[in-house]
Amino acid sequence: MNKLAELSQSRELILNLTLRELRGKYKRSFLGWTWSLLNPLATMGIYSLVFGFFLKVTIPPGDPSGLELFPLYLLCGLLPWNFIANGMSSGMESLISNANLIKKVYFPREVLVLSTVNAWGFSMLIEMSVLAIALLVVGKMVIPWLPLVLMVMAIQMMLVTGLALLLSVCNVYFRDVRHLIGILLSLWFYLTPIVYPITYVPTHAHLFGMDIPARTIFSLNPSVGFTQTYRDLLYDLRFPSWGQVGYLALVSFSILVIGQFVFTRLEGRLAEEL
Repeated sequence: MNKLAELSQSRELILNLTLRELRGKYKRSFLGWTWSLLNPLATMGIYSLVFGFFLKVTIPPGDPSGLELFPLYLLCGLLPWNFIANGMSSGMESLISNANLIKKVYFPREVLVLSTVNAWGFSMLIEMSVLAIALLVVGKMVIPWLPLVLMVMAIQMMLVTGLALLLSVCNVYFRDVRHLIGILLSLWFYLTPIVYPITYVPTHAHLFGMDIPARTIFSLNPSVGFTQTYRDLLYDLRFPSWGQVGYLALVSFSILVIGQFVFTRLEGRLAEEL
């Protein structure tokens, strides 16, 4: 509770640092914030060409929307994934990149991580707005579902913040973390049904003579749940499974608590380690 009160008192600092992150993200670039749209669009184009054209990945039509456009199907999973990957990677480096500030003055160190995650959350909000406009252009009334999308984004923010808190403090003590996370993110991406539907994962698999519920185990991955939930809301235009949403909220909150606990235990010697 003391930590929450301290962070509440630092909300102006969090806001200013978030604005600094937003201003510095595309500083001195000609296109500026346009890059926040061009980057996911370029990635969408590449994946659509490789998986939609060359590899002929078959996507199910939206139920009940009837939508069957691979680029929009891809974006519904790619944008949330980008938030996870970018929020984790940038949040992980936030303490090291602000080492001089940490050494000079005391303030809640969490604000550095929070401001970085907030900046990427704002970028995701812009990208999701553009996706919603694209869905409206193709004739899908997505507006009634947007409040639920914002709720899911808030749950995802807890997940990304918890992971960023955990990784940022570990990265100070063990610099190998950044290299390990780069490898794990590549693996995590393909373990999430972004460029393929979850139906490609078999319901059951036989391993060592045992029948394993492969898809159930696969769905324990929280990024799978977020991808499916966003697609339910934006691509299919239907209510997601409330059990799935509850599971995502529970996992995200648990990771946030664990991340804050580890951060609090290790932040005492940050200045010395940096």
